Amino acid sequence: MAENAHHHPDTLFNTDAPVHTRLRRMLTSSFTAKRMAALRPAIQKVTDEHIDAMLAGPKPADLVQALGLPIPTLMICELLGVPYEDHEFFQHHATVEVSQTSSAEQDRESSVALGEYLARQIHAKTDNPAEDTLSDLAALVKAGELTMGEASLMAVILLIAGHETSANMIALGTLALLEHPEQLALLRETDDPKVVAGAVEELLRYLTIAHTGQCRIALEDIEIGGEVIHGGDGIIVSLPAANWDPEAFPEPDRLDLLRDARQHNAFAFGVHQCLGQQLARVELQVVYGTLYRRVPTLRLATTLEEIDFKEDAMAYGVAALPVTW
Repeated sequence: MAENAHHHPDTLFNTDAPVHTRLRRMLTSSFTAKRMAALRPAIQKVTDEHIDAMLAGPKPADLVQALGLPIPTLMICELLGVPYEDHEFFQHHATVEVSQTSSAEQDRESSVALGEYLARQIHAKTDNPAEDTLSDLAALVKAGELTMGEASLMAVILLIAGHETSANMIALGTLALLEHPEQLALLRETDDPKVVAGAVEELLRYLTIAHTGQCRIALEDIEIGGEVIHGGDGIIVSLPAANWDPEAFPEPDRLDLLRDARQHNAFAFGVHQCLGQQLARVELQVVYGTLYRRVPTLRLATTLEEIDFKEDAMAYGVAALPVTW
């Protein structure tokens, strides 16, 4: 009984082949680079609209609320087929789920609330499918390839991962650039999409939003840096340590938007690489490629010391980023 009490349902995060292969295969068509590229005009439109609203509103503005949260949330809602008007509900429960200070009871309540909500959404798509991921999942449930529990859990993971990480990256990347004005100038003054894309990779390397979420078990003895990790030992993988490895990235503590940072591990490595990485890339390319050009005088409206960093969450970020122009 005790073993069952701690059994976690199978997800992309906690399984290997063949279970992981089966689950991942069912979602790959939703997140192809081609499908993400097709979303670029929609992301550009949403970004411009939110910058317009920010410029028309009061100063200072909180960049997290003005751009960071709404843009990725709108896009993951569009991709999944979730009504955006429910965003306050699921953002609240997503915050509880990723916070390391939530109690087990709070975590369970939010998990159940999100699972039931998404199960209802998937159920509704069974007879009224659309061009979205929840409809894809509904079809798999109908065909008997997935249970409703598996499908709703997949949807929960996609919904949380799809907005939480990009939201943090938009605000934290902007803060890093405001602290490095010469690098910000490079990005603001270019209209070369390749330079913008390269800048996104370097910011992903430099900031590495997912700091300690990678838990693994060694299958065999491994020697790293003179230390032996024994087969069967649990490991918490530090992605920032890999991205700040001087052997891979000379002067790793220097933000250099012109360096080739494509080999970074911000999206993890191997078969467990982030499924939504192409969506994140397109979102960040559009936002970073637009915001600083449209608001060239953007600056912090507070001091670095007064900013509240999210040290207690799986995805690193800032609680708010007051900016003015």
